[in-house]
Amino acid sequence: MSLKPTQRILIADDDQDIVEMLQYNLKKEGYEVKTAQNGKDAVEKAITFQPNLILMDIMMPQLDGIEASRIIKETAELAETYIIFLTARSEEYSEVAAFDIGADDYIVKPIKPRALMSRISAIFRRENKKTKSEDSITISDLVIDRKSYTVTQNDQVFEMPRKEFELLYFLAQNPERVYSRDDLLQSIWGTDVYVLARTVDVHIRKLREKLGEGYIKTVKGVGYKFSNND
Repeated sequence: MSLKPTQRILIADDDQDIVEMLQYNLKKEGYEVKTAQNGKDAVEKAITFQPNLILMDIMMPQLDGIEASRIIKETAELAETYIIFLTARSEEYSEVAAFDIGADDYIVKPIKPRALMSRISAIFRRENKKTKSEDSITISDLVIDRKSYTVTQNDQVFEMPRKEFELLYFLAQNPERVYSRDDLLQSIWGTDVYVLARTVDVHIRKLREKLGEGYIKTVKGVGYKFSNND
């Protein structure tokens, strides 16, 4: 059994064979595991169990995985919970919807247990590295606080989904440097996660809706940069 610190993982899937397979492999790796059979149960279990990560199916009774994840992300104490979708839905609009609500990965079934365990480990490794970086960045009227995953602009406080925050934090750490979409995908989502390039554009748009157009600039034909120059 792995000697990694215990992490809590919730499996939300209505296919009992998949649940048992995932539960066996996760416990073998040393994770604490609970399961849910539908979306409503997943939300309730997430609130009581407080998982570090959720493996979420999309097509479930009572509440589908997308809506369950939206509720979870809007719950303050669960806003930073990682969510990996494990689903038979391979169409692009389902994948885009998943990343729009803050998914950290999207895997189309059938599941390869060893590959999944590797991707889960990679997510937790990235988190450990991030906690070693500086706690906050202050630029002009913005305070970007890694401890609380909040951004304060003047007197207004924004609580942001994990990927929105990480994207802003990364760009603000390297002002005036231009990053392509591929650069940002690799830096924020990692090389072991397949994410559509459009996902970066969606997250940039959401940041601009909250903070205004002034900070994140588009460099046509290249990518994006953080700038404090009007």
